[in-house]
Amino acid sequence: MKHKINSEMETQSGGCRAHGKWTRAKRKKARADWTRGKVTSVMLGILMIIGLSVEWAYSDEPGLKPSPSPETIWVDGIGSGFRKGLFQTGGTVGAGFGTRNIFGTKLIHDLALASVNLGWVFTDVMATDKWYRGNFELLVELFSGGQFKPNDRYFVGLTPLIRYNLATGSRWVLFVDGGAGVSSTDIDGVDLTGNFQFNIQAGAGAHYFLSNRTALTVQYRWLHFSNAGIQEPNHGTNTQMFHLGVSWFF
Repeated sequence: MKHKINSEMETQSGGCRAHGKWTRAKRKKARADWTRGKVTSVMLGILMIIGLSVEWAYSDEPGLKPSPSPETIWVDGIGSGFRKGLFQTGGTVGAGFGTRNIFGTKLIHDLALASVNLGWVFTDVMATDKWYRGNFELLVELFSGGQFKPNDRYFVGLTPLIRYNLATGSRWVLFVDGGAGVSSTDIDGVDLTGNFQFNIQAGAGAHYFLSNRTALTVQYRWLHFSNAGIQEPNHGTNTQMFHLGVSWFF
């Protein structure tokens, strides 16, 4: 009898453990599905904004076009440098691979994201007699995406950046930029703690002008998340990102 009772208790205990594992697995899957759904919705929204920007840029409807003055965005012909006071808006999509052992990062964090930005050229063309002549631009960038390795996680951030656009004299306008901002993410584990994180970004890229005001944009960015030691552990994440997008100047 005692042996029978013990056997029944062990069976019930095993059943509880199995049920607990099944429940945790179900919750984990639900969390991953929710994260993917949230990231997908945000990225689709940003892609829609990019598409509307391109349609606006190419539209022949007078009512949809702003009436900028003067007519050109350039100082003296295409690639000669932007006019001071020029604005640009655009969006990109991108993905990248993580790197570890940089600032103590323990894991590889592979990411994908979409972003929209607004920029303002706040200087005249500088160093006019040098090969590096160009303009400084202030950008504000909103981005959101997801981590897909080592697990599914979300992130969203807002970053001001300074960009320097080279006046190349051609349709290719090269640039370098960098900045730091704030983020929220549920990436956790050995590298990050807490939802609030700072982000640091730096990189280089190019605009290729399809028309006087519309350009394809390609860019490399180093993207770093960490919380500046507010909570531990704080090894941070480091990802090498590659972006493709559209920019519109007005």
